[in-house]
Amino acid sequence: MSRRLSLLMTTDAIGGVWQYSLDLAAALVPLGVTTTLVTLGPLATPAQRDEAGVAGATLIESGLPIDWLCDGPEPIYAAGEAIATIAARRQVDLVQLNMPTLGARTRFAVPVVAVMHGCIATWWDAAHGTTLPIEFRWQRAATHQALMAADAVVTPSATHAGEVARHYGLVQAPLVIHNGRSPLLAASDARPARSLFTAGRLWDRVKDTSVLDRVAARVSVPFRAAGTTRGPHGETVTPDHLTLLGQLGTEALAAELAARPIFVSAARFEPFGLAVLEAAAAGCPLVLSDIPTFHELWDGAATFVPVGDADGYVAAIEALLGDPARATMLGDAARDRAARYTPAATAAQMAALYAQLVDARRVAA
Repeated sequence: MSRRLSLLMTTDAIGGVWQYSLDLAAALVPLGVTTTLVTLGPLATPAQRDEAGVAGATLIESGLPIDWLCDGPEPIYAAGEAIATIAARRQVDLVQLNMPTLGARTRFAVPVVAVMHGCIATWWDAAHGTTLPIEFRWQRAATHQALMAADAVVTPSATHAGEVARHYGLVQAPLVIHNGRSPLLAASDARPARSLFTAGRLWDRVKDTSVLDRVAARVSVPFRAAGTTRGPHGETVTPDHLTLLGQLGTEALAAELAARPIFVSAARFEPFGLAVLEAAAAGCPLVLSDIPTFHELWDGAATFVPVGDADGYVAAIEALLGDPARATMLGDAARDRAARYTPAATAAQMAALYAQLVDARRVAA
């Protein structure tokens, strides 16, 4: 990049968007883009504040609300105005909204990139397959307004781009820029361990933790699960057979992945899946739900099982446990595929988009 750009990026400290934001901010530094991260929702932990510093980002903890924790749109409309004020005060060149609803009513003075990591409409469709209840329709309406107003819309997979275009009636599909993640540990030539591992928001209905728990009751090896079992709205799961590890930090997660356990995901909805990428980068064999996103990213480097098919998961897992050579081959294939999805690759495409939008705005002015 021939000149430096300043970016304001919204994030939150309670989900995968936090890791995405940190990785992107750090990878943008050598491309001449400096980032101000503005958190929504709960305050960052001391460790997260340190992580932001390591990523080269300035952290502003706004205390502004997260849309999926609100009962109506007015707090989000007000939050959008507050974000615009911060952007003006810091004189940034552009804004990236990782929660696009902030742009529903607010008109920013600089270009806006809306990144769709997920939304209530696409989630509800996957979780329930029914019409979105009236109490959530304001979120869908706000998202639609925001997508129409944004200078660019980005999704982390082509599958999710299609879902977003369909749900919101977009004439032009969003841009596809895959997420990236650096390996958490050095590559190992050791054979994959005879154990199972999963990670994510275990409480989330679309993760199908109940299916994983049924699998854990029947397989011949331990099945360890990292993540929270209680969601912010009080959603809970109470697995009887999974070995629950709680929420793991980066070092503890790396320690779990070091043995190259078979990584299992039963998710019925996933815009991308950073946990799968972290496991793949560690050389873990992947056993994944047969959904379009996972085929897009991992076809040829994973074993796929029909959604909700506990018998299919047990059969696929036991087949790998009984064939160490194939498990090793699949783990190596997953690691090779993971090398495509790096923060540097994500940042290069995002930086090019930023420059294009800033140039276009300056020409128009």
